[in-house]
Amino acid sequence: MFIQTEQTPNPATLKFLPGRDVLAEGTANFPDAASAARSPLAERLFAVEGVVGVFFGTDFVSVTKEDAREWYLLKPAILGVIMEHFTAGRPVLLDDAVGGDEGHSDDGEDSEVISQIKELLDTRVRPAVAQDGGDIVFRGFDKGVVYLHMQGACSGCPSSTATLKMGIENMLRHYIPEVVEVRPVL
Repeated sequence: MFIQTEQTPNPATLKFLPGRDVLAEGTANFPDAASAARSPLAERLFAVEGVVGVFFGTDFVSVTKEDAREWYLLKPAILGVIMEHFTAGRPVLLDDAVGGDEGHSDDGEDSEVISQIKELLDTRVRPAVAQDGGDIVFRGFDKGVVYLHMQGACSGCPSSTATLKMGIENMLRHYIPEVVEVRPVL
C-alpha cells in the first residue's frame, strides 16, 4: 500500500491519501481525542504523540499536529497507523455514521435562500476545500449572515479568514443578494 501526502494551506495539517475510499460519503471531524470514540482509526491516530485533530473525507485523512511538533518526526508514525489500519481491513467508523452534518434549516421564506446557499457551498466551495484537506459546513442563516463551521485543514488555517471573506462571502453575495456577511462558528 502506497500512501501519498499533500501539504495543505494550514501548516499544522497534512493530508494523507491512502489510494482507497476512507468514507463512502460525507465527512467525519474529530477535533480532539475525546470525540474519536466512534472511529478506531481516529483513536489510533490520536495515540500518536502530538496529534491534536483528525478529519476524514471520502478519499483522504487530514491530521493536525501541535505547533511545537515537526512533521518529519510525526509523519512516519501516522503513515504506519493508516497503512496498518487499512491493510487489516478495519472499519473507519464503528457506527457508519457520517460526522459532517449540514446544519439546521429554517422554515418559511428563508428556506429558498438557504437552499441556494447550500447548493453553492456543495457545488463550488466544498469540493475546493476538500482538495486542501478540509470541509466547510453550513450552520445557519440569520438576518443576512451565513454561519459556517470550518473542519479539518480549514480549522485554524491562517488563510481561513481570507477564504471566508474574500472567497465564500463574495461569491454568496454575488449570487444571493440576501447574503450580507459570512461568519465562522465553532
